[in-house]
Amino acid sequence: MSKIVKNPIKEKVILGIDPGTSVMGYGLILVKGNKYTVMEFGVIHLKKYSDHALKLKKIFDKISFIIDTHGPDSMALEAPFYGQNVQSMLKLGRAQGVAMAAALAKEVSITEYSPKKVKQSVTGNGNASKEQVAEMLKSLLNFDEIPKLLDATDALAVALCHHFHDGRIQTKGRSGGWKSFINENPDRIKK
Repeated sequence: MSKIVKNPIKEKVILGIDPGTSVMGYGLILVKGNKYTVMEFGVIHLKKYSDHALKLKKIFDKISFIIDTHGPDSMALEAPFYGQNVQSMLKLGRAQGVAMAAALAKEVSITEYSPKKVKQSVTGNGNASKEQVAEMLKSLLNFDEIPKLLDATDALAVALCHHFHDGRIQTKGRSGGWKSFINENPDRIKK
């Protein structure tokens, strides 16, 4: 008589990143089937470093450490949005790129989501405030206290968004990319 062996529920770890040049949020969730729990979340403080290159090195080192410690299967990042200051956008893009490089160096797959897509995925409202996102995450992920810096909960939201979309960005027939992002986020574009 043969024994029937059920497939074990596959586990995966998702690292979410909310890029920043003063504060970068990170959050890790453990997914088992359709259940998910918080592993860790926090921020990388970068304000104390005046040299931008040193900030980038600290981002690379900390993200590399988090990846080495927790072994995520994938990393999801919130896409930066264009504001009034082009220099700030360039610095934010570099910070995001360094976080991506840390993941690529460890052979961790990367997916990027627009801020609107992240908010929509977690709260059902693409225009939700950071506070609304944090409150919803507190309920969904059962953690006790919302942190003072919401960059940490934003990073958890990115990780959860990635789980909900399972790495597939849904563009509803559009080509995606920056043009699509700008069309989906007209309130974030300053002219």
